Amino acid sequence: MAHLKTDIKFPDVEKANSDGVLAIGGDLSPERLLVAYQNGIFPWFEANDPIIWWAPNPRMVLFLDELKISKSMRNVLNKNNFRVTYNQNFREVISNCQQINRNGQIGTWITNEMLEAYCNLHTLGHAKSIEVWENDTLVGGLYGVDLGRIFCGESMFSKVSNASKIAFVYLVNNLITKDYILLDCQVYNSHLESLGAREIERKDFMAILKSNL
Repeated sequence: MAHLKTDIKFPDVEKANSDGVLAIGGDLSPERLLVAYQNGIFPWFEANDPIIWWAPNPRMVLFLDELKISKSMRNVLNKNNFRVTYNQNFREVISNCQQINRNGQIGTWITNEMLEAYCNLHTLGHAKSIEVWENDTLVGGLYGVDLGRIFCGESMFSKVSNASKIAFVYLVNNLITKDYILLDCQVYNSHLESLGAREIERKDFMAILKSNL
């Protein structure tokens, strides 16, 4: 665990506005990022904007025993057409998340500053990735921040059909074997809802977070 600066503090999450914005400014140092995640807060902003810190209500989460795998997805998994690795190519994964084109989205929230910040967290052992390969080509993956017993998902990408879902299922199964209880998905996403994620009250999320750090 990296040594945390004791002077880094955030407002209480209950002070976030109705959109979930809690604070503006600061930096993306490993210490500040870890303090943020340990207090239910995460950064999200666009290039040339100040750093914006969020603590939304409600909170989208997946309780690991509620993972939904459709029949068609089980067929994909059973074919074993993909190879999955854990935490082997973090920079490639986050770079693909930054560059992938997404429907209805112009540009990316993963700025170069953000990319380097999470690569630093990875070097320190706090950010992890899942990689999905078709032959020797990286075709999907995801990354997030590992708090121990709780994993905070950040972003995923897919270059072929179902690759990001394969990464997600692999992550959940890996977390279950390590006695984790929750995957934080941050905000509502219909794709994640189809996999079993649901919204809970922020106060309930914070209670789970605080009791499992």
